Amino acid sequence: MKREILVLGVVGGVLIAVLQWMDYRFLVMEHSEGIFGGLVAVIFSGVGIWLGLKLVKPRVVVETKEVPAAVNFAVDEGRRESLGITPREMEILGLVAEGLSNREIAERLFVSENTVKTHCSRAFDKLGARRLTEAVQMGKQMGLLP
Repeated sequence: MKREILVLGVVGGVLIAVLQWMDYRFLVMEHSEGIFGGLVAVIFSGVGIWLGLKLVKPRVVVETKEVPAAVNFAVDEGRRESLGITPREMEILGLVAEGLSNREIAERLFVSENTVKTHCSRAFDKLGARRLTEAVQMGKQMGLLP
């Protein structure tokens, strides 16, 4: 913005210098208020147009695509049983992998949020994960999640 104001100021200065150079002092003296007002109007118009273009600049739209679910996925039951993960813990782990919050999982399964947290904690311990993302990643690698 400083550059645009500087350019407009230089243009105004050049215009005044040209008028003086052409020996139109009488014009400048008699109509100085009009010329000054015109220069101010041009500067404000330029700044207004520039600001308008900045404010109405088109926003970047991010397209989202649905990823199709794995068609022929089957949970590795042997791995699940060897880890000691219950079917309910698997169900909750699957919902966590879908991106649902504890509250949304609780509402969907008709249990309390504390119950969801307990099942998540037990599943994380059995997988050896410290974080939710790590648990989901390990579940996928072990064939427990699609």
